[in-house]
Amino acid sequence: MKYLHLLFPLLLTQPIFAQTSLPVIKATSKKVAINDGGILDKNAWSLSPTARPDVYTAGRTRKTKWVTFYTDLDSIKVKVKPGTRFDFVILLNGKDSCYTQIASSFPPEDPLKRNLVTNDTIPFTLTAANAIHVKAVINNTDTLNMHFDISSFDFHITKAAILKKKLLANQPDALAGKAEPNYSKLAKVFKLQVGNMTWNDPPVSATSLAADDMDGRIGWTVFNNKIIELDYDKSLMIIHSKLPKDLKGYTKAKLGFTRYDPYINATFEIAGKQYTGGFIMDNGSAEAVILNGEWAAKQNFPTNLKVIKTASIRDADGHKYETNTVIAPVLKLNGFALTNIPTIVLSSKIRVENTLNFFGNGALKRFNMILDLKNDYIYLKPNKLFEVKYRGDS
Repeated sequence: MKYLHLLFPLLLTQPIFAQTSLPVIKATSKKVAINDGGILDKNAWSLSPTARPDVYTAGRTRKTKWVTFYTDLDSIKVKVKPGTRFDFVILLNGKDSCYTQIASSFPPEDPLKRNLVTNDTIPFTLTAANAIHVKAVINNTDTLNMHFDISSFDFHITKAAILKKKLLANQPDALAGKAEPNYSKLAKVFKLQVGNMTWNDPPVSATSLAADDMDGRIGWTVFNNKIIELDYDKSLMIIHSKLPKDLKGYTKAKLGFTRYDPYINATFEIAGKQYTGGFIMDNGSAEAVILNGEWAAKQNFPTNLKVIKTASIRDADGHKYETNTVIAPVLKLNGFALTNIPTIVLSSKIRVENTLNFFGNGALKRFNMILDLKNDYIYLKPNKLFEVKYRGDS
């Protein structure tokens, strides 16, 4: 394998890159491995010749880092700083040009908006599936039911909603049900509005995953460098430019990130022992807590807790695994104790990208939350839902 470091010029004529010389690397396989800041994912990327460009958003960090793409033939190493974007081409099988972009998770700073104060208050409803439901208007015409998902990024619209709202580009047969839709070719989304906040030419992708009865997801990245307040007592999502002054009753903790996902630390207290780990905040999930089986095995997490449910799941390869839902007596988060919390323990045979666990909104909805995405802190305060029964409780 040869090593290409940043520059291998090729004059391109495609309009999107407007006669710009770009680095080129070669590949014969669509599979690409990525080392993002020292974390290697061997199945991170699949080449798409139709995307112009296909954007890889680097894991969130305020520090400069290196991101390396590895094809089966070449590699390219790119220095990523907050706000930067880097374009290059992966030439697949000597004929297909895959236009690729490595982007910082931070958008380029606009000096004119550096000190601009922008606040908005967006009403939401909490659905039966524990999803934060808000209304979004797309292209000034269609209204979508979207849920705010802290573990997601950008805007994603379900394939069902794309067909219903006719958001496919130049595919009349697909819209009529006569051909398979190509969801990589969406109609132009020139405007998306939530509350009084407007995004022009927003990044929108198709998805098969969303909370029950939702048309799509709104990820945390669209509010990057802002402060998001979730007030379940008043059913309000408030976007701040500055941290609110009244933080009485809140406790503060550092917010970590793994790729796109914000996570927080929490500690189980069971039979006089403590089990501390990181928990991705997946408030798009209706569950309370999901434990990574590998983490549970390494921690020697108790296997004698009361089992209230057993289920089978299959991985992407079709392998079947048993999972148990147990009752954890105490789980402390930001100094607050959740008691008798239903906890799904995944099989240790299920391999995932990292050994972090998950908080679903069955747990997170019990706290009013402030996500400070300017300084990467989280503030929590118990709300009126703190003592309500968990889903499935009798």
